[in-house]
Amino acid sequence: MLARTLAAEVYEVTVAADGGAALAEAERAAPDVIVLDVAMPALDGLAVCRRLRSKGLPTPILMLTARDAVPDRVAGLEAGADDYLVKPFAVQELIARLRALTRRGSDAHATLRSYADLTLDVATRRATRAGRPIELTAREVDLLEVLLRESGRVVTRERALEEIWADGAEANVVDRYVTRLRRKLGAPPLIRTVRGSGFTLRA
Repeated sequence: MLARTLAAEVYEVTVAADGGAALAEAERAAPDVIVLDVAMPALDGLAVCRRLRSKGLPTPILMLTARDAVPDRVAGLEAGADDYLVKPFAVQELIARLRALTRRGSDAHATLRSYADLTLDVATRRATRAGRPIELTAREVDLLEVLLRESGRVVTRERALEEIWADGAEANVVDRYVTRLRRKLGAPPLIRTVRGSGFTLRA
């Protein structure tokens, strides 16, 4: 019912049936905002929220629950939720809160680029993976930003040379920097080589 209501408000909605599916879908789809029910099968919403935050996912999260005691609200916020709505609720209130979170998230995402558990703050030029800081050189940050900006698409060597080195380097410099990035990002690998084309991010 909620999915149909949100779709009618021109949201593109993906539904996950349990906590494990929610984790996988959040990383795959990179949504603009997440609505989490506390009472989900397998992993509950609090556990899902904590795991998403531990992976460095900055997406705004709205928690839904039938529990309205203050300690329950505190638990939700401490797990990393941005907002907390108690059932039963008016759909209009839910939509208003989602709009507010989406606006807030848009401001944050202006400087944040993410894929899976990898996040780059473009403003501070700091990268983290699963919450772990990664030390990168200026060129490595530039290359990672291009790959994140084009996540799911192939970045050719020619494009990387043009954007990062202003065509002032040999083509194999891109391969050397990709190798260094892979080593620093760690396992499981995220940067894939597309034979004859270039490189792409793929979890």
